[in-house]
Amino acid sequence: MSDGFSNATVAGEGTILDKIVGRKKEEVANAKQLISIADLEKAVYFKRTPYSFKEFLLAKDRTGIIAEFKRRSPSKGLINGIADVAEVTYAYNQAGASAISVLTDVDFFGGKTDDLLAARAANDIPLLRKDFMIDEYQILEAKAWGADIILLIAAILTPKQISDFAKFAKNLGLNVLLEVHDQQELERSICPDLDAIGVNNRNLADFTVNIQTSYDLVDQIPNQFLKISESAISAPQTIKALKVSGFDGFLIGENFMKTEHPGVAIRDFIAKI
Repeated sequence: MSDGFSNATVAGEGTILDKIVGRKKEEVANAKQLISIADLEKAVYFKRTPYSFKEFLLAKDRTGIIAEFKRRSPSKGLINGIADVAEVTYAYNQAGASAISVLTDVDFFGGKTDDLLAARAANDIPLLRKDFMIDEYQILEAKAWGADIILLIAAILTPKQISDFAKFAKNLGLNVLLEVHDQQELERSICPDLDAIGVNNRNLADFTVNIQTSYDLVDQIPNQFLKISESAISAPQTIKALKVSGFDGFLIGENFMKTEHPGVAIRDFIAKI
């Protein structure tokens, strides 16, 4: 079990990302004291076989959209404090989402373990545990909580960590989504145990967004991986253009959540694609 985090490349000194990672290390240390690995392995969902991310992402009756349940963010503050996770994620599923992303970070995104458990109980499509993964323990948590996909963020991990964590996740039957922000991160992070590579159009150092990041990197991603564009997607025509350029999936964060009825918002959005 390694966290091996000291060598990781982190964007800038004293950024929000640094603070998140510092807090995450404390969280993981606390969690390990409270719940043993043996206890995680006894969890009811630990035995289930995760859904195939690829199968659902490319399914003809699905949209390629990974719809996110997110209450708040460091850049936007409170996005939606009243939405019910089971209700919203089920509506995403029914509207044709290929997968659902659920934030489990407490301090910065207002997420919690129960959100992932509630989404799992309500849905029969892949769930992404969206968090800042810095330790194998969190991957075991993801499996125990019913996730099908984990996220590895290149900006906070070394190439060795990415490779080790991806292999560890694959051995548990989980799907692995690597998130990159630029060509350097992409080139140093590719390893065989990834299923998908996501281009985050949001700069994690200052939280600005630029969709051009996706277009710049799509052809650099080897074709054996699913290609995902993340963030800065708020118009149906953007998805059409991203599809044409070679993307298979589209992670949409706050666009639906900032409305009063996220389930209605995704239906209206998909009707225009």
